[in-house]
Amino acid sequence: PQRPSMDASKKVDLKIIIIGALGVGKTSLLHQYVHKTFYEDYRTTLGASILTKVLPVDSTPLKLQIWDTGGQERFRSMVSTFYKGSDGCMLAFDVTDRESFEALDNWRDDFLEKVIPREQDFPMVVLGNKIDLSDRQVPKETASAWCKEKDIPYFEVSAKNNINVAEAFETLAKQALSTYKGILESYLTDSIKLTPNDKPKQRCC
Repeated sequence: PQRPSMDASKKVDLKIIIIGALGVGKTSLLHQYVHKTFYEDYRTTLGASILTKVLPVDSTPLKLQIWDTGGQERFRSMVSTFYKGSDGCMLAFDVTDRESFEALDNWRDDFLEKVIPREQDFPMVVLGNKIDLSDRQVPKETASAWCKEKDIPYFEVSAKNNINVAEAFETLAKQALSTYKGILESYLTDSIKLTPNDKPKQRCC
């Protein structure tokens, strides 16, 4: 059977946000994914910047609006105003920086608390970046165990060598899309509630 071509009428816009401690490589990860280049710029992201990427998932063109956020503590309250309306969240840490891993709990809690209360299984992935460096402080097992306990997919990535970056984003995009479709469907079913013989109920004025 021929693969269905992308149906532009089904285009879905999803907002993905990437959060985590200062200097873990959030901007580099994004640039690697969107522009396929390693962006080695040490200026801190102030507030947020947005990159977009269109990705076909099951013949649905997904337009990802990816929000890159500053990890500095003094931006924390500002960054959390960007959480609103997110469809997926990427938590990033640096495998050579133990503190950035220990901060994941706070970032995750802060995020879940600020996103208008939705079901607990919010689309999320964790990225352990900089696996190309040798001075690793966070063993893969430690990070995997943390993620397993929270039921979040874990990816060991390198923005520099482009390892696992696209896979991580695509996994999150697929999760976000199916959650989005699920929410959409439950809205539609709620508004159509059919009787057993599938005739819409007669509504009186």
